[in-house]
Amino acid sequence: MKILNKRQLKFKFNRYVILGLIAFIWIFFLDSKSVVNLISVKSEINQLNKEKDYYLNKIQEDKQKIKELKTNKENLEKFAREQYLMKRKNEDIYILTTKVKQ
Repeated sequence: MKILNKRQLKFKFNRYVILGLIAFIWIFFLDSKSVVNLISVKSEINQLNKEKDYYLNKIQEDKQKIKELKTNKENLEKFAREQYLMKRKNEDIYILTTKVKQ
């Protein structure tokens, strides 16, 4: 069994520590499947899932509005007056706005 002196032991230890640090840096920062990249992709997935849920809810609301407009003439008239400012021939439209104090 060969006994290593302190200088040889330091050199071998430093070599392994340096290689370990290089491997750590490579895995966490430089690789295409790095931890940093993985975290950013997970964040983007969460954001896209939130957007998906929002748009699915919006689609359901719009389907409900369309159903109401197709089945009820009064709602259709109300919608046309509010959204497109439509009026009858003998009517005048006044738009009132309120200012909010900040």
